[in-house]
Amino acid sequence: MELSRAIANKRAIDRRSFSWRTVFFGFARSRRHSLRRQEDAEVLFIDWHHPWLFFLAVGTMIMSCIDAFMTLQLLQHGMIEANPVMAAILDQSTTAFAISKVSMTGISILILVFLAKTRFLNRVRTGLFLTMFFSLYACLICYEFVSLLRVL
Repeated sequence: MELSRAIANKRAIDRRSFSWRTVFFGFARSRRHSLRRQEDAEVLFIDWHHPWLFFLAVGTMIMSCIDAFMTLQLLQHGMIEANPVMAAILDQSTTAFAISKVSMTGISILILVFLAKTRFLNRVRTGLFLTMFFSLYACLICYEFVSLLRVL
């Protein structure tokens, strides 16, 4: 009888509460990083991603913003936009250029992180594309920086 009353009290009082501490420990100290069953080997969507993907996603977004800024600076000094789609958007306004560049990059990053465990053409993990885009953005920013130094 005493045990059933304790169980009823435990169910009535929900001691769990949401806080930013919960989010931090859920991210930093999540317990399940691998599969529990062999049937789960084909699971494509997971709720925990490696911190390296977080670093790549945030780094790529930051570099996209730097790229947009440096592109606008180079355009003021006589350079041209090589991407015809972005050049057409740039003809509209610089605000449209910046918003479209950041939004397209952000949506692409979200898709790549969401599909990080899948394989493209059953060969290459999709998460590797995020590493590739990060590296390409780093090279592009270095090129733009050198170009900006030459112009100034």
